[in-house]
Amino acid sequence: MMDIPALSMAMSQSRLAQNVSIQVLKIAKDQASQDGQSLVKMLDSSAVPHLGNRLDVRI
Repeated sequence: MMDIPALSMAMSQSRLAQNVSIQVLKIAKDQASQDGQSLVKMLDSSAVPHLGNRLDVRI
């Protein structure tokens, strides 16, 4: 015979674990997105516009 209450508990625990994992991944994705945006802002603000426009070459 099947143990319906135990099966129901196992399915519920599995569903909870999956939902927790999804939430953790969402948090990590959001944090990575914020870090990327911060990096882009930092790189934009640290750039000196006149550097890199010319290349001096002597042979």
